[in-house]
Amino acid sequence: MALSKKGFKVAKIPGVELWYNIIEHYYKEKSFYFIGSTQEVIEITISKLKNEFSEIVIKNYRNGFLKEGDIEKTKLDLQEKKPDVVFVAMGTPKQELLMQEFISVYPALYQGLGGSFDVYSGKLKRAPKLFLYLKVEFLYRLLLEPKRIGRQLKLLKFFINLQLGKY
Repeated sequence: MALSKKGFKVAKIPGVELWYNIIEHYYKEKSFYFIGSTQEVIEITISKLKNEFSEIVIKNYRNGFLKEGDIEKTKLDLQEKKPDVVFVAMGTPKQELLMQEFISVYPALYQGLGGSFDVYSGKLKRAPKLFLYLKVEFLYRLLLEPKRIGRQLKLLKFFINLQLGKY
């Protein structure tokens, strides 16, 4: 919405769909690296991907709970393994800050995915079609997880400021 208001032509494609489309189209040509969610969810995600796309090249993967020293280790791993695409599913703004740090030492295509691995693994359900049609998937997630209210209030403030022309 903000980009459209600034005159850019945009298409909104939820990350939960886009990352999978990228894999569908490029799994025979590109290599991938996955970061995010819990150890259980990332392992289910990787297992499902290997079953669906037998030729996929997965350079490495890890959960999204980075402890002290893990960021530096992951930077070195990215430089060593040289994946073409890095998917980071940790939620905003954590994933964006982490991708910014990683891209400074290893250039690749990075995509932030939020809870996409949780959905793909079956841990979370995707919003019902009505929410998707109305483009309010965030509202469904908020109803399921009221603790997300702080994040949503920041978006509301941004939306109001956008409408007032402050951006």
